[in-house]
Amino acid sequence: MDKTYRSIKVIGFDADDTLWVNETYFREAEQEFCNLLNKFETPNKIDQELFKMEMKNLEYYGYGVKGFILSMVEMALELSNNTISNLTIAKIIDIGKDMINKPVELLDGVENVLKTLSNKYRLILVTKGDLLDQERKLEKSGLINFFHHIEVLSDKKEVNYTKLLRHLDIKPSEFLMIGNSLKSDVLPLINIGAEAIHVPFHTTWAHEEVPVNVHDNATYLTVSSLNDIIQLMS
Repeated sequence: MDKTYRSIKVIGFDADDTLWVNETYFREAEQEFCNLLNKFETPNKIDQELFKMEMKNLEYYGYGVKGFILSMVEMALELSNNTISNLTIAKIIDIGKDMINKPVELLDGVENVLKTLSNKYRLILVTKGDLLDQERKLEKSGLINFFHHIEVLSDKKEVNYTKLLRHLDIKPSEFLMIGNSLKSDVLPLINIGAEAIHVPFHTTWAHEEVPVNVHDNATYLTVSSLNDIIQLMS
């Protein structure tokens, strides 16, 4: 599909799994968690119940590693009928600390794309999750100087984007969002009159998946790599 972005003045980038690896570390942590609790349930059942616990706890803890740790602890207590040992609880906490201390692994082409686009557009980072953790990753990434503004949202829904664009005095018609999640980085923007480009990551959290019937490629583009965006925006 041919699409032009002549009116775009500001480009927003998602962070996790758009600029750097994130979901992979959660999947690895889930596997370690299942290994710790395998005497209580099957891995598949543990995965299912942990996801349910995360969804229940989103309203309390929000997104990010810290909420994930608390959900794992709560799930361990529930699956073990409160018989889980202090040592296992400590190991669960260590899983979370290891996640927080992971190196920031940039995805292919990120630095070149940001450097090239920053010469023509105002770039902003729009992510969600734990503020401290996202600030840490951004600092480690070495990308902070490419962005005119950094925003860590509690969620990425239409109302959140509308408030952000209004606060930054950006017209929706002049804004393009780039990210790996249709649910968080693409569809809300299309719905408020902005543009969006989908850059899929090989692993998607179940909470970010959307029904196939909303994948309407007449309204947004999907590219295989961030590198493809340079030609689109030149």
